Amino acid sequence: MNSDWQLGRRAWLARNRMALISVTAIAAYAVFVEWVWGWSVLLQQWANIGFSSVLAALGLLIATYFVRCYRIYDYFPEQTAGKFLALFRVTQVHNLLNIMLPFRAGETSFPLLMRAEFGVPLLRGTSALLVMRLLDLHALLTVAAIGLVIGRSNQMVAWLLWTTAFFSPLAFFLLKTRILRLVRRVAPAPLVPHVDEIEAGLPEHVPAFLRASAMTMLNWGVKVAVLAWVLAIMGVAPLAAAFGGALGGELSSVLPVHAPAGVGTYAAAIVAGAVAFGASGGKAALEILGRASVNAHLIIIASAVAGTLLSLVLRPKA
Repeated sequence: MNSDWQLGRRAWLARNRMALISVTAIAAYAVFVEWVWGWSVLLQQWANIGFSSVLAALGLLIATYFVRCYRIYDYFPEQTAGKFLALFRVTQVHNLLNIMLPFRAGETSFPLLMRAEFGVPLLRGTSALLVMRLLDLHALLTVAAIGLVIGRSNQMVAWLLWTTAFFSPLAFFLLKTRILRLVRRVAPAPLVPHVDEIEAGLPEHVPAFLRASAMTMLNWGVKVAVLAWVLAIMGVAPLAAAFGGALGGELSSVLPVHAPAGVGTYAAAIVAGAVAFGASGGKAALEILGRASVNAHLIIIASAVAGTLLSLVLRPKA
């Protein structure tokens, strides 16, 4: 009897492990927000902005999570076919842990969750994650570089360099076969199977790579535009500074130097990006920018929690 109960409990835990992880992560996040800022303060600040604007921003940010999920769904078509909602839950838990834990420690959850839920080997999942993070960084840097190009006197040379940088990932991908052939040649025999797994985590062909790149650009384009709009309605000016602030904040979120939940680092990066793109350095302007950067960060955090909650509501039937 006791043995049957233990087996039943193990089966229940196996079926509901992602839901339990999600609920635990959300609860930890709620406590963390209350400890650092306080939910009453957060809601008061949102009331000052306008709840309709906050809800619109949250809706658009959550929409980018579906784009991000589809990128992975398309990346692993065999393992995730017909399991989009299950994958959405995995990506949301990964996103939440990634924001919460310092120094990008949450990234380790992605290959572990992909192996647990879809049977993707660790090396394959890690290889795919690295490719996606490099595409993320490339997308943000190329968008940020547009502001630098526009300010140059020699526009033709600047745009030529920007175009070269924009297409550089495709050039590296086209060299994939040659590079892997060289690695296999010099790698010790016991490591060759690992190289095969790493290759399996890369896009299979050019169309797959281009789809991943397009989804990356769409995801970050929408996210940066939404954050720039939020900063602008909170008084950050000119518009280029709001755009620069959004880029600065998001660049800090993909780099290794990342405090727990981005506390301090995200807001500071918004301020630095806004000033670099033309925001005033005066005391009054910096006070407005400081409040706006904290509010934008809180909206990002709330969208991560809301996205994870939505993944529980949309949980596929067992």
